[in-house]
Amino acid sequence: MTSPGCRCTRKEIAEVLWEGDENASDLVDRAVADLRKQLGREVVPQGRSGYCTLRVPEGGVDLLRFRDGVARAAGLNHPERFEQLGAALEEWDGDEPLRGLTQSGFQLRREEVRAELMAAVYARLDAGWRSREDKWLREETEKWFERAPELPQIFRFYLLAHDDLPKRRRERLIKDWTIRNGDPDAHLQSAIDQVREVAQRPSGTLLPPVPDQLSGSRRRPVGQDELIRSLVEAVCEEQDAGNLALVHISGMAGVGKSTVAHHLARRLRERFPDGVLYAGLNGFADGDVRPAEPDEVLDGFLAALPPYTTVTGPESKSNALRSALAHRSVLIVLDDALNAQQVLPLLPGDGTCAVIITSRNDLLRLQSERKVLFRKMEPLQEADALEVLQEKVSAEDRSKYAQAFSDLVRLCGRLPLALAVVARLLEGGARPLRTIPALVREMEEERKRAKLDTLDLPEHELSVRAALNCSVRVLGEEARLLLWQLAVHPGPSASWEAVMDLGRAVGEGARTDRALVELVAANLVELQGDRYGLHDLVRSFARQHVQPGPDGETADIERMTVRQVLEHQLHNVRACDRVLDRERTLPIGEPDGVTVTDPAEPAQAMAFLDEEYAAVQRGIRLAIGQGIERYEWLLSMALVTYQWRRHLLDDAMKNLRYAGEAAESAASPVDCAMVHRMLAGTQWRLGKYDTAVGHLRRAVRLSGEDHSEEGRQSLARSLHRLGITLRKQGDRTGAEEALCQALELCREVSDPVGEAAALNALGALHHDQGDHEQALRRCADALGVVERTVERSGLADVLFTLAKVRLARSERDEAVSLYRQACDIYREQENWPNENKTRLLFADVLVSAGKTEEAVRELERVVVLRELMGGEGVSEIRELLEGLR
Repeated sequence: MTSPGCRCTRKEIAEVLWEGDENASDLVDRAVADLRKQLGREVVPQGRSGYCTLRVPEGGVDLLRFRDGVARAAGLNHPERFEQLGAALEEWDGDEPLRGLTQSGFQLRREEVRAELMAAVYARLDAGWRSREDKWLREETEKWFERAPELPQIFRFYLLAHDDLPKRRRERLIKDWTIRNGDPDAHLQSAIDQVREVAQRPSGTLLPPVPDQLSGSRRRPVGQDELIRSLVEAVCEEQDAGNLALVHISGMAGVGKSTVAHHLARRLRERFPDGVLYAGLNGFADGDVRPAEPDEVLDGFLAALPPYTTVTGPESKSNALRSALAHRSVLIVLDDALNAQQVLPLLPGDGTCAVIITSRNDLLRLQSERKVLFRKMEPLQEADALEVLQEKVSAEDRSKYAQAFSDLVRLCGRLPLALAVVARLLEGGARPLRTIPALVREMEEERKRAKLDTLDLPEHELSVRAALNCSVRVLGEEARLLLWQLAVHPGPSASWEAVMDLGRAVGEGARTDRALVELVAANLVELQGDRYGLHDLVRSFARQHVQPGPDGETADIERMTVRQVLEHQLHNVRACDRVLDRERTLPIGEPDGVTVTDPAEPAQAMAFLDEEYAAVQRGIRLAIGQGIERYEWLLSMALVTYQWRRHLLDDAMKNLRYAGEAAESAASPVDCAMVHRMLAGTQWRLGKYDTAVGHLRRAVRLSGEDHSEEGRQSLARSLHRLGITLRKQGDRTGAEEALCQALELCREVSDPVGEAAALNALGALHHDQGDHEQALRRCADALGVVERTVERSGLADVLFTLAKVRLARSERDEAVSLYRQACDIYREQENWPNENKTRLLFADVLVSAGKTEEAVRELERVVVLRELMGGEGVSEIRELLEGLR
């Protein structure tokens, strides 16, 4: 809290100081009052919200002075850095931070601050060594080695400072240290090699990175040691000079760019005390997976670099990132970039950060605008490619099958991705080593027929498809079929249940679970969390070149597979939609041969659809592309309630246009009317009321063609939607006429949910006209009807209107209670747009009632909701919050 511009909520303070104490809130208030009394209101200002602020004079806090000194040292040469770090470390009185603060919440912070101390100590040892402060370095390392001999960084500098130790004593020290503490890390080993007179470049400053967004270790990048070493040196040189190091690794797909970037980052991470940030940019992802927007990536980066997480707008976020990194030393990895436009907003300004970028493009614009350490990766040398294949092969077998291995390298085009697939094939036992000559012959034949044009460079003898084809050939029949079906699946991934249902497309006897295990083990299917997907190259290959069954049956198998994929999606989406909208019926029928989820409440349904949304959207595109009308309109209709609640209106509009065309020939007039109501509802939410009225008048006409009870209920719902839309247009007479007809029809067909909705809409209309007594009667009647049903969304709608009426009657306490109930239900239903609208109005009521702190909480939730829905209007809510605070 002593940092400039920092604020904490009373809850956050209570969690640190008095965790678990039921009186924590009172204790915080008392502590703030005591501080204000001792330090004055200028230091501890009176806040009108749940936040506390300390306005400490600049330079008045030792920790901040220390951090500032360390930051100033970052851009200096070695002797200057040595002196500056020494001055910064003088701020420490001993080496125990936060002495006297015994509460449990401080333990983590104590460790974090201690890590900062040690990072500065290591940095000064490094600067002293590079500046040849030999006498000081010997004395300082002796002191630290006596206090903390187990630390590899301390032992490293101790050895470097005492490189004149007798060999026997030095080796005994190294042996004893290894026995007590384990094998040396790379940096310590480098020092050991150096003092043993093995020429090694001294590694960089050892700093503990926080945050660390790198994933776990990957396969070792064989044959890339020189590339990684040269880049480490280049980055270190730029950093030592106080410059931003910008690395760009380019090359064809599958050449190993991401693996090299990952290992390069691991080698460099200890030079960056403020952590490592990572973003996969999806520049060349398959199908409909769009490249990551810089705005989205900036959100993730800024979340790890407070206090910059609250800014909005791409340009502001980019500026905030540069500001956040101005006094930090952070390593950033941007993997799979599409173009320079995607990368440039994510780059720091000047300073000692570093960025590692991978891309299939050379990013010429980036190279023209910034100083770039550019490296283009090529396929491996033959010796390194052989190492990939022969890593687990005995020397005897290497010699015995030398020519075959050499042929495999050639057939794999020395491409790491292809080599890795073949190596897994051999390591897994699917191909005994004695069959390698036959494998070579098969690959020679397959190479002539396989088609994977993206990575087929015959003039350079580079091809992934031959390796993939060989990995597929050894699969069992069911595994090969499943691989092909997964390629037919629209992707980008599928749940376990969806994969199991694919096996049922061609018969109930399939052992799809075993086939899936085989594919995962063969490195052909990727397991991502609890979902399964294909690498884009594997998907392309399998779709074009895998034979799913006997000749002549492919078309039938594809038809059955597509039907199974879409049927699985339709029934699962509909199961969720039933929980979200219990009143709507869709002529889908009962599930046949597919596994269906069973969400018990809206939160579960929405969570399921959050996970499946991308796949379902691709499923709809698949249905449209193949002209399968059942799924064109039914899948789109089943998804629309979710899209409304997640504010995905553009997607809904696109789907429903196709749904309307398909329904014209595949659905009844009543169902066509329903599609037009959904189109109108989407246009209504987009503020396009004239277009919505057109769809609703069409829905009224279509419903009127069916005189059954179902037709009259459809007519009632269409008239209700028409009435509320005419109200939005200001046509109160037309609105009241339509709503009264809807109310009469709902009572005729015994539709209490529709009756309550019509009564509520009439109440809102009377409220608009200033007839608050009649509005109250209508809303009270609506509440009585809806409370006899299980319809929660309709109940929230009635409570919302009733709250406005109560407020208009100056019954503020009743309005506050009603608004709160409506907000709670909308949140329970995960209806973000309605919750946003209601909380905003509720906050205004709370302000007028003098309940500022409660209003702030409501507006903070509004900010969260608007950010979830894309960020529109967030800035204006933040301005309101600032005014209240």
